[in-house]
Amino acid sequence: MYFCVFLDDNAKTLEHMKDKRILYVSSEVVPYLPETEISSMSFEAPRMVNKQGGQIRIFMPRYGNINERRHQLHEVIRLSGINLVINDLDMPLIIKVASIPKERIQVYFIDNEEYFSRKATLTDENGQLFDDNDERAIFFAKGVIETVKKLNWAPDIIHVQGWLASLLPLYLKQYYKDEPLFKQSKIVTSIYSQSFDETLNKALVNKIKFDEIEDKHISKLKTPDYTTLMKVAIDFSDGLIKGSQDLSEDLDDYLSNCEKPVLDYQYPEAFAEAYTEFYNTQILKQVP
Repeated sequence: MYFCVFLDDNAKTLEHMKDKRILYVSSEVVPYLPETEISSMSFEAPRMVNKQGGQIRIFMPRYGNINERRHQLHEVIRLSGINLVINDLDMPLIIKVASIPKERIQVYFIDNEEYFSRKATLTDENGQLFDDNDERAIFFAKGVIETVKKLNWAPDIIHVQGWLASLLPLYLKQYYKDEPLFKQSKIVTSIYSQSFDETLNKALVNKIKFDEIEDKHISKLKTPDYTTLMKVAIDFSDGLIKGSQDLSEDLDDYLSNCEKPVLDYQYPEAFAEAYTEFYNTQILKQVP
């Protein structure tokens, strides 16, 4: 286990996020997947805001190795049923929902039979990345945004965690740039050391271009490795958090030079006050 955070109900940060709307978009969340830095913080940060009186939504992919019966997932018919166009193909979007026990927190799952029915997350039994992880990342980004539109729920902050979620800042700021629901939304991305060694499908950049996103915004992705994905996420975020204590020198330097608010790594047992202050003083007070 990575950590367990206990939040003091009398903490001075308690009221600081009251009525703020925070959308958490993560590639993995406990208890639905094993504990890692990302999956644990993707639970603890929303839990913190929830205890402070904030409004939260959590979105993650519905991987085929998530036990739907044990976690009581069920499809939300009113949110499902639209098709997302991925590289000129219509891919049906299915939305499922579950509640985290004892926390009164709902988690929305982005699902599609072709992308997420296999009994694994990101790699096959040999540890090789799935060849369609690039399309799964595009589908996840679009699926989250389209579902939030259907919910008509305008987030104050969108907090992105994990590389499969890393295209969301690009898509929100480019493909959905004229969507009024997100006009005031600010994007925070956590950067972790949890990465992969290979590259995604080299066709990724052309699949993004199909959505009429200009080449200048995605030229880094001609080599779609972990570092370039994170750099594009940094480019289109309003603030960054170092989610791991040790990042690569390349990403550390990129964060240092990005001219955006960056919160240094926070130890899990003491992150709550730092995250709350960062949200309120560095992100929410930015002028659109």
